Amino acid sequence: MKTIDSIKNLILNKKITVENLIKKIFEDIETRDKEINSFITLSKTKALEKAAFLDKKLSNGEPVGELFGIPIAIKDNINVKNERMTCASKILENFRSPYNATVIEKLEKEDAIIIGKTNMDEFAMGSSTETSYFGITKNPLDLSRVPGGSSGGSAASVSADFVPLALGSDTGGSIRQPASFCGVYGLKPTYGTVSRYGLVAFASSLDQIGPFTNSIDDMAKILNIISGYDEKDSTSINIKVPNFIEELKNIDIKNKTIGIPDEFFKEGLDNEIKNIIFEKIEFLEKNGAIIKKISLPHTEYSVSTYYIVASSEASANLARFDGVKYGFREKNIKNLLEEYTKTRSIGFGNEVKRRIMLGTFSLSSGYYDAYYKKAQKVRNLIKQDFVNAFKEVDFIITPTSPSIAFKIGEKISDPLSMYLSDIYTISVNLAGIPAISIPVGKNSNSMPIGMQIIGNYFKEAEILNISKFLEFNK
Repeated sequence: MKTIDSIKNLILNKKITVENLIKKIFEDIETRDKEINSFITLSKTKALEKAAFLDKKLSNGEPVGELFGIPIAIKDNINVKNERMTCASKILENFRSPYNATVIEKLEKEDAIIIGKTNMDEFAMGSSTETSYFGITKNPLDLSRVPGGSSGGSAASVSADFVPLALGSDTGGSIRQPASFCGVYGLKPTYGTVSRYGLVAFASSLDQIGPFTNSIDDMAKILNIISGYDEKDSTSINIKVPNFIEELKNIDIKNKTIGIPDEFFKEGLDNEIKNIIFEKIEFLEKNGAIIKKISLPHTEYSVSTYYIVASSEASANLARFDGVKYGFREKNIKNLLEEYTKTRSIGFGNEVKRRIMLGTFSLSSGYYDAYYKKAQKVRNLIKQDFVNAFKEVDFIITPTSPSIAFKIGEKISDPLSMYLSDIYTISVNLAGIPAISIPVGKNSNSMPIGMQIIGNYFKEAEILNISKFLEFNK
């Protein structure tokens, strides 16, 4: 298992050069990723040039960044300058980004090396990475199963040990659910904590960039780098960011109150997952935590609320992909209307078209009040459930997913069943609060099980703290 410190120490102690490290990583990817398909685009030339530059920097005795020589994978809806940026869609198949996302600028400033862009559900719409125009990504732990989604490629790249960390985006569980399926750590920060500038929008009020890692220490390191106010992002929140690494030095769960919501442990939850989650809850209680049953009464409306809000925002955001400005354009057209219609019909996949139609319907005259406006009111009730809960508890613990990674093809033809796979993660995005999925065990088929730890607004440090305690006491 690769970690940031283990790689960085090898480089700084000159046991390996950055260039040789990156060459070995590409050799590994080119050999094993043929089956997994975690990457859409590999940035081999650019990465090796950066590696040679960093080796020279080290030999000259120059100061090095926090991520010196560390390879990282980037979900293919985050802009990297001059690199292909497809959102796993035909409509952007050959598009190259003219600029860097803010998170990319921060990573490169710390001497990280971007290995490539990872596979995903098209425009982040999916829970299995089966809707990608570039083919299905497979779970590295069982190639017959999905890695989750929509950030399945990023989760798989870390799980397969190609890279020690990767960035994804989370709109309704798209980091946490694949982290659970692939047995890695995945964090969705508080909305506004990490800049969204340079992230292709799916649902603007829900999307948030976050990391996948193999350890909590690495999660703290990467969060230190990518968090913080960005004037380029109107949704970025200007507050002081704690030192997440320093916060991990004072692990303390005694007298911390952990809420267990009844609504998350009802029918539909796999028994093996339920049993392992409760084992961890009992362990925390034995070590001084206070366990309290709570209720989040509007949870039952979260899936329907999410798909109205997210699809409505997607309908508006994806209107820009019309064949006029950039991306794919259908040829042999007679007029502008035909250009719009044919380009979008051919360029978008079925799941994207399904959500655009749902969102357009929800926003249309005569239906706006009945659907979108009502969904926003229910969203506020869901948010208030969490506000009330955090008056009584410090954390909330739930399963990340009701099941382990399901078989490829098992749910792709049943959209409702697929949508329900995110039932435990969606409400967190609607409320805008932070949550992490951590691996806590395996089922009888040796597939990983993830546990979700939810915190109050801007309490990422506390979430990492309790996660570190559980990681240390595996």
